[in-house]
Amino acid sequence: MPATNASRKKLRTFQLAAIIFLTVSGGPYGLEPLLTYAGQSGALLLLIVTPVLWDVPTIFVVLELNSMMPVTGGYYQWVKRALGRRWGFYEGWWTWLYTFVDLAIYPVLFVEYAAFFFPEIETFKIPVCLLIIWASAALNVVGIVPVGKTSIVLGAVVIAPFLVLFIYALCFYDGSLSFPDMSLKGNSFSSVGMALYTVMWNFLGWDNTTTYAGEVDKPARSYLITIATVFALVFLLYFTAVFVAQASGVDFEQLRDEGFPLLGSLIGGRWLGALLAAGGMASGLGLYSAVLLSVSRIPQVMSEDRLLPSRLNSIHPRYKTPYISIIVCSGVVSFMILFPFEDLLVIDVTLYGAAMFLEFIALIMLRIKEPTVHRPFKIPLNVPGLLLMTLLPLSVYSIAITAAFLDEGGAFSSLLFALAALISGEVVWQIIRWRKSRT
Repeated sequence: MPATNASRKKLRTFQLAAIIFLTVSGGPYGLEPLLTYAGQSGALLLLIVTPVLWDVPTIFVVLELNSMMPVTGGYYQWVKRALGRRWGFYEGWWTWLYTFVDLAIYPVLFVEYAAFFFPEIETFKIPVCLLIIWASAALNVVGIVPVGKTSIVLGAVVIAPFLVLFIYALCFYDGSLSFPDMSLKGNSFSSVGMALYTVMWNFLGWDNTTTYAGEVDKPARSYLITIATVFALVFLLYFTAVFVAQASGVDFEQLRDEGFPLLGSLIGGRWLGALLAAGGMASGLGLYSAVLLSVSRIPQVMSEDRLLPSRLNSIHPRYKTPYISIIVCSGVVSFMILFPFEDLLVIDVTLYGAAMFLEFIALIMLRIKEPTVHRPFKIPLNVPGLLLMTLLPLSVYSIAITAAFLDEGGAFSSLLFALAALISGEVVWQIIRWRKSRT
């Protein structure tokens, strides 16, 4: 029998903040291509505008729905309650798929930053990635509190190198730190689209942090404090990292290929590059473990509703975790690591955006259907105001997708793959209906 929430150890606020930081961000690692796509003038502009339009409305939606329903399964439960089992299945299925893609990125990033110390590790990329995948699976099987404690350590290792970089750049770097002009002039529409995808990916995942809300101590209050704090921290880290990179005169193409350790070596020497490389390795490990924690709870609750095989709902007899779900997720990701980073980025954000907008619709429908249900956090807007708020992230999402459609290169093929993955939700749903009619 699954353990009740009362019998499980609960995540405390500080542990939750560390997991949220690693789920959503993991530091500026992975943000390096932004300067290549948006250029000297456009990078900071998109870094300021995109989170306001893309993240802030999403955070508000997540906080209200999670305060109303702080349950295991998070967004899947919200959409199912508001729109029914079919749309709840779409939400869970799409999120499951995009998280496979998302997870595949992090072991590859770990190898890229580890190459700063061991260049020959690129030859063994696949075995190293598989080791990370299955070691993280083992940690998640042991339980949520060990993941939380590990996240605190890894989060500190991620943040500390950038604090040293910023302080060193301000106090000791003798180059210019002037504020650049902000404009998108001279950028092609497709490059702006890829820049948007880059920023969107570096800020996504706020709803992922709610799938284990039933395992969090005082969830409504804890999520409100931690999400607000983490958003401010992430924005500050990203802004200062890009600002220092622009002011340093580093070659943007080389930065994209070699990452922030190159920037550290340029400003402070190899020791600072090594510090940033170590932070990048910690980021890859922390992101993978934290995101796996969130996605492994979705098959568990969907199988309880008989929308996925009941075996996925198996709970470990000792650690009380959904260990079969964790193993299945890890198995799929083991194959996804073969995809290039740019393809994974486009697929990831496209699938995530579709699932996210179901949550916006769920919020509006629950306001209409259940207006008197207690919500410890409530967005101070009526239904028409919520509809207008939804247009903000929708506009960013539409621009990014349109740019990918117009790109005749890899972005277009990746987008087609993502659209096929979205359609697969309906295909699987029909299979489920057919099987139920037969039984």
